[in-house]
Amino acid sequence: MTETIERTALEVLHIGGPTVRFRYGGSTWLTDPTFDEPGDYPGPITLHKLTGPAVPVEEIGAVDVVLLSHDQHADNLDTKGRALLATVDTVFSTTEAAERLSGVRGLSAWERARVGAVTVTAVPALHGPEGCEPFSGTVTGFVLEAAGEPTVYVSGDNASVELVREIAERFERIDIALLNVGAGNVGRFGDVDVTLNARTAVRVAESLGAAIIVPVHAEGWAHFTETLDHLVRVFDYAGLGDRLRIPPVGEVVAV
Repeated sequence: MTETIERTALEVLHIGGPTVRFRYGGSTWLTDPTFDEPGDYPGPITLHKLTGPAVPVEEIGAVDVVLLSHDQHADNLDTKGRALLATVDTVFSTTEAAERLSGVRGLSAWERARVGAVTVTAVPALHGPEGCEPFSGTVTGFVLEAAGEPTVYVSGDNASVELVREIAERFERIDIALLNVGAGNVGRFGDVDVTLNARTAVRVAESLGAAIIVPVHAEGWAHFTETLDHLVRVFDYAGLGDRLRIPPVGEVVAV
């Protein structure tokens, strides 16, 4: 009988913002595609993009699966990111996104799907305080599982520690967590952030056992209110600094 060799590392390419490319279960995956150059996105609240992608969309290569946490905000899906979706065989997102975008498969919370040998589970996320959905819209996270691979949690734009605790209870373990951090705040809910800040990220890390924490989506947009340096300091003070792996943008690294 052949013994399965378990991989505990993940090779990732952080393109910028929430956009990460990685290989998993024989496929190439991409989170929340954002490839536009700097500019403004008018709307009920205008978003200001400050930096472009570390790798242009023309150089990203073939993508098999996109994990789209939500489609309604340009810092998670911009103009070039939307165009990319049409070239990808499988795109998972919320059921609401599937109603707005052709070719998107919407998953409800805790719903599962298969991509080859990989099980994808949509997990709940909250883009702000309780009751924020009429303003921020519905968002989702994902958990990936496959034999011989680390179990990976992709948070999407989630600000709720309680939901992560619920996710952790549903899975035997989480090995690697890609967390959107940066204390995103556009002023809609006063001082309440719409993504994890350093303090809540620490609480999330504590909820996830020994998981390696890969923080992303903390730079490149004007609405982020905390730096990665601050995140590192808070994790160090909490005794969790050895669990952090900050991926440099534009470089393929193992975490």
